[in-house]
Amino acid sequence: MPGPSLPRGRPRLRRRRQMAEINVTPFVDVMLVLLIVFMITAPLLTSGVNVDLPRTEARPLPGQDKPLAVTVTAEGTIYLQERQVSLEELVPSLLAISERDPEVRIFVRGDRRVSYGQIMEVIGTINRAGFTRVALVTELAEPGPRTAEAPASERP
Repeated sequence: MPGPSLPRGRPRLRRRRQMAEINVTPFVDVMLVLLIVFMITAPLLTSGVNVDLPRTEARPLPGQDKPLAVTVTAEGTIYLQERQVSLEELVPSLLAISERDPEVRIFVRGDRRVSYGQIMEVIGTINRAGFTRVALVTELAEPGPRTAEAPASERP
């Protein structure tokens, strides 16, 4: 016996064609939210130890993607990345982190209230260990007029 057949008097219903376009609006919304989140969190991730850096007009040096940071706080405490170390522990820790690569870039961040001699002691210790790419980190000074003379109130 043959199967049921469609009645002849009814017209066939047409199926709606599927839309072949991609709706990118939700994708764009998610990407904008992620962009805002990363723009807010990225500056917070750059420095682990808070120090008051000196200001200079020198431009940043081009360098590798992820330099090592050695920080000297106002109290004279030394940090390698975010871990507190003594001056004696600094070199072995640097050698371990850098996998004994003397070409690794090391940024020394010193609080402006730390004596010049203490910063140079840290840099000298790093240089004696064989690291040659050591740079000092400063904040960019705000542009302003330069004066060669001291103000009248400070003259003798």
